[in-house]
Amino acid sequence: MNATERRAGDPLRVFVAGATGAIGQALIPKLLDKGYHVTAMTRTPENAAGVERLGASPVVCDVFDRDKLMRVVAEAQPEVVINQLTELPKTGLKPRKLADYYAKNDRIRTEGTDNLLHAVPAAGAQRYIGQSVAFFYEPKGGTVKAEGEPLWTAGPEPFGAAAKAIQRMEEAIRNAADLDGVVLRYGTFYGPGTWYTPDGEIGRQMKKRQYPNIGSGEGMTSFIHIDDAAAACVAFVESGQPGIYNVVDDEPATANQWMPVFAEAIGAKPPRRVPAGLARLIAGGPLVEWATTCRGASNEQLQRELVWRPRYPSWQRGFREALA
Repeated sequence: MNATERRAGDPLRVFVAGATGAIGQALIPKLLDKGYHVTAMTRTPENAAGVERLGASPVVCDVFDRDKLMRVVAEAQPEVVINQLTELPKTGLKPRKLADYYAKNDRIRTEGTDNLLHAVPAAGAQRYIGQSVAFFYEPKGGTVKAEGEPLWTAGPEPFGAAAKAIQRMEEAIRNAADLDGVVLRYGTFYGPGTWYTPDGEIGRQMKKRQYPNIGSGEGMTSFIHIDDAAAACVAFVESGQPGIYNVVDDEPATANQWMPVFAEAIGAKPPRRVPAGLARLIAGGPLVEWATTCRGASNEQLQRELVWRPRYPSWQRGFREALA
């Protein structure tokens, strides 16, 4: 079924992979509020029950099971496919295990995306929206990056490999035949279900004073509240040109700027400052290099393309209102 075959009054059909992650949980209610018929894929029957309670139609499938994936996508007959799959731990983050974390996530982005794109043509979908990130730009030149600037594919591992996986994934989406491919490069999520809440992983570490400000504190972050990220995705279901878009708020911030505000919002003491040399011994050189050189991202292209404004255009307001 596609848009031209849909009977008058029938809802648009949307397939969501990654339905029970932080953004999936924010996204599904917004899609249902628009009147769409939502089929939501998850890996476990336990999570499927939660999806059903939201009002979506659950399917249990692993994205790496290509044969079953082909069947469930074809049966759903979606006009739009949304991929929000990730593979990162919710708790217990350990800097020295970054390579293990990223290896799993890189596989989701590459093999998982390839499998889902392979399943789309037979289902008749016309648009594919894929999740990417806005914090792997090459740390050279300006501190705030637009979509056309290069990714950090030459970075130290595991960041170089992660950037290469992102680049491969984005190219696969953009080059898919007969499909409107949209890539959403999300900024750092905060809000319900994310690491950046009072009881999220980063919040807990900061309360224990285990999440320091490293070096000069000039590394930049572009944030986006999880609900604003989901709203941007919903807007692309029926509007917006194919392409790559940074989905971030209006105010990129250095660690010196955002860390004390976040700490105050969650009731923590201001973070300690740790010299970069000492941090390398504790957390490893690659993580310290990323934290101290990371670039922010611009949302100008997104705002030109969509009638979309974030509820929280600044992380400062968002932290104080959404996290307190």
